[in-house]
Amino acid sequence: MSKQNQTIKGKAFVLGKNIDTDQIIPAEHLVYSLDDPEERKFYGRHALSGVPDKQSGLPQGNIPLVDDDQFESEFSIIVGGPNFGCGSSREHAPASLDIAGVEAIIAPTFARIFYRNSVDGGFVIPYESLQDLSQEVKTGDQIEIHPEKQTVINITQNTSYEIRPLGSVANIVNAGGIFEFARKEGMIDVKN
Repeated sequence: MSKQNQTIKGKAFVLGKNIDTDQIIPAEHLVYSLDDPEERKFYGRHALSGVPDKQSGLPQGNIPLVDDDQFESEFSIIVGGPNFGCGSSREHAPASLDIAGVEAIIAPTFARIFYRNSVDGGFVIPYESLQDLSQEVKTGDQIEIHPEKQTVINITQNTSYEIRPLGSVANIVNAGGIFEFARKEGMIDVKN
């Protein structure tokens, strides 16, 4: 089964609207190398560490995405409000979420550059919901994303919602990013 059609299951981490790339990975944490495995893991540790506690960002109770002494999160699906990923064009934002163990983000709208960085880098899969699920889902709810049925099921609350199909980016998602897609399609020479 292709990646674009695989069911994604996990705990939801709910965020508010207008979560920007500086909140996703603050500039002071851009000092680590993405190519060095020992340094790379720190992007996971600091993912979403810039979300102000008192705004509509962090879930009630100020639950962090990644615990202070960890590098990966127990939450594999982020449910965000409108305009997720606004701000700067840094690809470190979706990379840090991927490194933290996030597989997918569900939001009614995404900032275009964040959306493309997520898809093109093969980091996290951005699913667009037909409604703002951040008003419906609670942090810790068990969620299943069924891309082939264009459905999100909240197992905890026994509810379901529609998501948009990935459309023209599905082949890039399935390949694992734009460079893998280009290699697969013969657009880039494959080195042995």
